[in-house]
Amino acid sequence: MTVLPDDGLSLAAEFPDATHEQWQHLVEGVLRKSGKDVSGTAAEDALSTALEDGLRTRPLYSARDAAPDAGLPGFAPFVRGGRAEGNTAGGWDVRQRHTALTDGVVLADLENGVTSLWLVLGEGGIPVTELGRALDGVYLDLAPVVLDAGTELEPAARELLRLYEERGVAKEAARGNLGADPLGHEARTGKSSDFTAVAGLARLCAEEYPGLRALTVDALPYHEAGGSAAQELGASLATGVAYLRELDEAGLAVEQAAAQLEFRYAATADQFLTIAKLRAARRLWARVTEVCGASSAQVQHAVTSPVMMSRRDPWVNMLRTTVATLAAGVGGAESVTVLPFDHALGLPDAFARRIARNTSTILIEESHLARVIDPAGGSWYVERLTDELAEAGWEFFQRVERAGGQAAALRSGRLGEDLAATWEARTGKLARRREPVTGVSEFPNLAEQLVAREPAPEPRSGGLPRVRRDEAYEALRARSDAHLAATGSRPRIFLAALGPAAAHTARLTFASNLFQAGGIEPVTAGTFAESGATEVCLCSSDALYEEQAESVAAEFRSAGAAQVFLAGRPGQYTDVDAYVFAGCDAVAVLSATLDRMGVS
Repeated sequence: MTVLPDDGLSLAAEFPDATHEQWQHLVEGVLRKSGKDVSGTAAEDALSTALEDGLRTRPLYSARDAAPDAGLPGFAPFVRGGRAEGNTAGGWDVRQRHTALTDGVVLADLENGVTSLWLVLGEGGIPVTELGRALDGVYLDLAPVVLDAGTELEPAARELLRLYEERGVAKEAARGNLGADPLGHEARTGKSSDFTAVAGLARLCAEEYPGLRALTVDALPYHEAGGSAAQELGASLATGVAYLRELDEAGLAVEQAAAQLEFRYAATADQFLTIAKLRAARRLWARVTEVCGASSAQVQHAVTSPVMMSRRDPWVNMLRTTVATLAAGVGGAESVTVLPFDHALGLPDAFARRIARNTSTILIEESHLARVIDPAGGSWYVERLTDELAEAGWEFFQRVERAGGQAAALRSGRLGEDLAATWEARTGKLARRREPVTGVSEFPNLAEQLVAREPAPEPRSGGLPRVRRDEAYEALRARSDAHLAATGSRPRIFLAALGPAAAHTARLTFASNLFQAGGIEPVTAGTFAESGATEVCLCSSDALYEEQAESVAAEFRSAGAAQVFLAGRPGQYTDVDAYVFAGCDAVAVLSATLDRMGVS
């Protein structure tokens, strides 16, 4: 009889370790049952997922997936965090964004969990002259203020500094960021601006306001134009380098110049990609400052992605922003802004703002997410993804630098073309529902009551476009809504289920979801004549299609069906006009269907 050591962890001690090859062999067997006869690495590749930037997520990671040493928090290359203590002292800074002057809203945020303010001033926001009113009752020595004033940067900054003096805030107690970002503003509006005022503010902050930064490197314009994670990283690095050069010419030392920058990145519902992006960003910026002769950690502000927010079924945005906030916290961002779930619909109401700020509070106070520094560190997957994303981001940064730098890449249109190409490829995935949008392209709710909000100020525009994942489907749903308002009913399609439930349930569900994504109401009860529909979709198994598809399609054609669809791709049948299946261009199918139905 073998006596096992009493360490509580030895139940498998005498079993041999499984090998990677054994696992691949098991995968081969599973794939063979689904009709894929592949072996070895090809079997593993069959389970891999393609990401943007040429990256792939494999199904299994192990110690064989080496990555560069991530170091320790607070030490170069800062992959694991820019501060030795990370966010463990109390969590990340909960930063709420405000674009309109509404009495009591700012104070309500600060009294209920928000720890800093992000104020959009001037065009697309609060008038600069109303800054004092916006900050009425705010303890400016306790609540950091971050400005976003575009071309009105200098008057906004001077007004904030005047308020500090007027309210007796010592210069060393002032915290926040004046928000100068001339290249980010140019990306938004297409209008260039002089750096002289920015340099002056940076010198003033460096010399007199140790807790106040002058510049923001905002990567959101590139994310919102459809850019990938690597493009977001590369564009932000190129912008940061451009600002270092300008500040160097203005007489600031490299360490001083780097300390004036805060980087802003999008956090998406792709949890691991967001974590890797923030970790990779710190590594890349550490390399930039090292080449410049300094060692500086990147300070990060993460914002839940506007691109991922949907206008239909906006309640789902609460789930998206929760995952994105979790990823931002795990990724090590010092500040996090959770956009309210109704952000895409206009000015958020009190309930939406409360949910937004409580998202961070729950993750920090109840989930204890900030108790461990870099909790994803050491994960073979996260470390490898961080490394691969850093390489892709650095490659794009070099591409921008070869084009003459960030300003030249923007003004030549080259950067915009790169972002547009990425978005075009992603648009194809969205149209084919390879990238699902819950509540929009998947499981839509035609009966939902649209959420109405007071219009928000028009955002700055004229430069790079702003895209949304839901935009193609939103256009289709808007056509359906207009038809409903004009006629009292939505356009309809009759779903004809052939055979027993076991034969048709899966494809019936698939077809119902697909047509509802375009605002077309599926009818399954009664007869075709009673349905009020002009088109039909057959739903069943391949075997029943072979037996019945042609005859049933002919019957519906005789009954007046203008179009007969078939859910699936089992073969070509007489009187079947089109096929809907996983991976088909749903947007094209739905748009053409609405056209035939006379829905403009």
